[in-house]
Amino acid sequence: MNIEALTRFFMWCTIINGSLFIVWVALYALAPNLIYRMQTAIFPLPRETYNAVIYSALAFFKLVFIFFNIVPYVALLIIG
Repeated sequence: MNIEALTRFFMWCTIINGSLFIVWVALYALAPNLIYRMQTAIFPLPRETYNAVIYSALAFFKLVFIFFNIVPYVALLIIG
């Protein structure tokens, strides 16, 4: 596998995961009560716990996205 193929791979990974992150944040920002009601129908949680879980999951996803998608993509752009 050459550097160009890896660069394209990480470019598409970054685009796809970035899009998922933006959709997740937008849904939570625009319809938090709807999402809370849908989730608590399956997993009953108090609102404070639910908010902490959602914010923690968003933070974890963002960190993983940065370290495993953006950083390798930028590094490949630099060496390519």
